[in-house]
Amino acid sequence: MRIALGIEYDGSAFRGWQRQQPGVRSVQECLEAALSRVADEAIEVTCAGRTDAGVHATAQVVHFDTGALRPERAWLLGTNTELPGDVRVLWMRAMADDFHARYSARARRYRYVILNRRVGSALERHRVGWEYRPLELAPMQAAARHLIGEHDFSSFRAAQCQANHAIRAVESLQVSQAGEYFFVDVVANAFVHHMVRNIVGVLLAIGRGEQAPDWTRELLVLRDRTLAAATAPAAGLYLVGVRYPGEYGIPELGRLPRFA
Repeated sequence: MRIALGIEYDGSAFRGWQRQQPGVRSVQECLEAALSRVADEAIEVTCAGRTDAGVHATAQVVHFDTGALRPERAWLLGTNTELPGDVRVLWMRAMADDFHARYSARARRYRYVILNRRVGSALERHRVGWEYRPLELAPMQAAARHLIGEHDFSSFRAAQCQANHAIRAVESLQVSQAGEYFFVDVVANAFVHHMVRNIVGVLLAIGRGEQAPDWTRELLVLRDRTLAAATAPAAGLYLVGVRYPGEYGIPELGRLPRFA
């Protein structure tokens, strides 16, 4: 039996999604341990998109196979009882065997939250990126438009990225503002390692007036990560949605983090 789960987590105290060596806390390890206790058998999960250390999710999707027969209430309440407080299962569905949390996905959506004020936040320090220099919205919006479409994102790719290539299709990239907070929302078919955080780093440099909006277009042509801006911190990044074909009945969008 194949089961899909929707989960949310606060990534602050995790070394990322992926299971690592013993003693290193990961979301995958915590979830598999909880599910294994409910199922009374070893469970391995596959996720829609692996997140790095400190990155959060409101709409991560996973699937796993099991021979255990449990009602929905048992999977939800039982698993959440076994989970630490910074991970929660939001929903579950029995799926057809052809469903795959990663390969069936058609698009993923991330939101990056920036607090723009002279002093950082004591309460939100693990949940937002912080920029103390004033940002201008219009140049950031103009720069974002150059990145929409299918491009080689080598200039926005981490050096340790293991993907075969950096060609990705960005469906939408929007920058908005609400008071002291800026929001960068990006939807793409897939992402190379650190792609969103590197895009945000470039947009911040443009918002500060250090580069012109056309810099994003130039970086696409140059295909050189060393010529771009610093990577934005992990704390402000959230996986907020995964899109699947409609027949699977998977909710596309989770809760959007807003602090304003």
